[in-house]
Amino acid sequence: MAKMRSDLGTARALGSARDGFHHWWIERLSAIALVPLTLWFACGVISVAGADYAEFAAWLGKPWNAGLMICFIAAAFLHGKMGMEVIIEDYVEPRSVQLAVKVFVNLMAFALGIVSVVSVLIVALRG
Repeated sequence: MAKMRSDLGTARALGSARDGFHHWWIERLSAIALVPLTLWFACGVISVAGADYAEFAAWLGKPWNAGLMICFIAAAFLHGKMGMEVIIEDYVEPRSVQLAVKVFVNLMAFALGIVSVVSVLIVALRG
């Protein structure tokens, strides 16, 4: 069957090219935030390597470490979710499947992020 729509008409139906700027910008900001947070996380893991639970809980119980851990978790899950959305938009073809997969990714990122933050708070506050 012959294509009834011109290339320009097809491009116009996709929406404004500026629609993705906010998504792109937030993804870049989360990547920038992850650089120092990942360095802190790696140094923290090295410093508590071989420690027992009590020593780890004491380390995580410091407000500075607990706060940075929560920031690391939030930035990592946000960045991962946004990256997965781009992959889904680019490579998952049927729109209905794309929507279902994006909803699943968003729910899992939110749920796992909440569980991770609550776990950090439990260890940090209870010791």
